[in-house]
Amino acid sequence: MVNILHIDSSPRAERSHSRELSKEFVSAWRAAHSEDAVAYRDLGHHPVPHVNEPWIAAAFSPPETHTPELTEAIRISDELVDEFLAADRYVFGVPMYNFNIPSTFKAYIDQIVRSNRTFAIDAQGGYRGLVEGKKAIIITSRGGDFSATSPAAAYDFQEPYLRAIFGFIGLTDIQFINANSMNEGDAARTQSLSEAQAAIQGAIAQW
Repeated sequence: MVNILHIDSSPRAERSHSRELSKEFVSAWRAAHSEDAVAYRDLGHHPVPHVNEPWIAAAFSPPETHTPELTEAIRISDELVDEFLAADRYVFGVPMYNFNIPSTFKAYIDQIVRSNRTFAIDAQGGYRGLVEGKKAIIITSRGGDFSATSPAAAYDFQEPYLRAIFGFIGLTDIQFINANSMNEGDAARTQSLSEAQAAIQGAIAQW
């Protein structure tokens, strides 16, 4: 049995293309792998807290030294990290906002990128990711065309950032399915969604 963590980050509901596509992936996966378990987290409608000063104090001090305030400050982060590490595979639905990710997803990433939990620092000050042997599918939706051959490709800070931050914690087996041109008319949107759906079917066969 494979444990899958499915996360959506769009504040939209039925109008969200990233939600629609990530749901399509998980539904098709479940149909083919009914024995697998799927945990779901909706960051768009139920955001997690941003990092604050008590959080920082708790994250960078031994748990046995924590006051009740610091224990509470880090509690949600501990729960999110435990949930993240319990999964074998991840499905993320992420819209592009201002060339990058929504603040809801950034807040989540800040909560789970934790020293001695998801990455380690060696004696020489080097970093080592602790999240190993796992896979991720990241399904994005973008208003414009940010594909590699597009003039706007240089403005895509979404995919490079996600590859970098997840790679930092050891999650390097990542496949992106990018639905571009969502705001460029019905024909472009329909074609891009069709291409994304085809990519989803291909990914399910190989994941």
